[in-house]
Amino acid sequence: MVWNKVKDSTGMWPAFGYKALDFSEGQVQLDSRPTLTTTDGNQNITEVDALDKRQTLDPVEQYKMNHQRRGVALIFNQEHFFWHLMLPERRGTIADRRNLTQSLTDLGFEVRCFDDLKAEHMLEKIYDASAEDHSDADCFVCVILSHGENDHVYAHDAQIKIETITSMFRGDRCQSLVGKPKIFIIQACRGDKHDDPVVARDLVDSTEDESIANETEVDAAAVYTLPAGADFLMCYSVAQGYYSHRETLNGSWYIQDLCEALKKHGCSLEFTELLTVVNRKVSHRKVEMCRDINAIGKKQIPCFASMLTKKLYFHPKSK
Repeated sequence: MVWNKVKDSTGMWPAFGYKALDFSEGQVQLDSRPTLTTTDGNQNITEVDALDKRQTLDPVEQYKMNHQRRGVALIFNQEHFFWHLMLPERRGTIADRRNLTQSLTDLGFEVRCFDDLKAEHMLEKIYDASAEDHSDADCFVCVILSHGENDHVYAHDAQIKIETITSMFRGDRCQSLVGKPKIFIIQACRGDKHDDPVVARDLVDSTEDESIANETEVDAAAVYTLPAGADFLMCYSVAQGYYSHRETLNGSWYIQDLCEALKKHGCSLEFTELLTVVNRKVSHRKVEMCRDINAIGKKQIPCFASMLTKKLYFHPKSK
């Protein structure tokens, strides 16, 4: 089952109706709507004129991050799934939720966590967030911890298209976030292949032996999509076509290393540079213990797709 329904005033989601946002492979979608004005008085860099606008930007220009609030961070944690989906429990995801909550709170976000929501309720929470007034906020973050497949992620009872989620925050639907960073972090698999290790001369795997109870699992199937809009940042736990690994005690590799990097460098490093640090840390790991013998010794590399138009720093807010 794929959840693509969206209500309007009669009970459907107002942004989309019942029609799925399903683009043909290779088709380019253009948004020709007029430029929108932000709450800061700046003009939005829309899909149509983004490239032309970026040519005039100072390369060192930064997003304005001195609003009254840092912003809202949603965390959707899916550990259990309806039986008909035939998906295993995601053991260890509670550790991810706990670590992310702490890391994002330390950066000043208003963190809202939701566990095992059905698709309808998950979309309600996301739509409610998109309908809020973010005029006094720096940015917005949405984290999804789940299984994934193709361009979908799983709620408790059904799939949801990632594009359905991100489209709620486009400039014509969420004007108070126009010109502000919109960060989506997806911890889920993006394929059915393991990444074989390749020995590098300067590579040292520093992973120590862990308790036998800390087994490595995978978040099955594939996830990949890109929103058509400026100021989006899509952060994926693994490159397209490969497994994402999760430890049953410590949580997923990607979230572990992301939270560690945020703790050490979250207030100093430019955010895409921090994500590159996370890529390197995760790439140094390998599967030590797994019920799937074919996974032993395999590795993982995260990736991110940036539609940001400025540098992004989470400098501490003045109290």
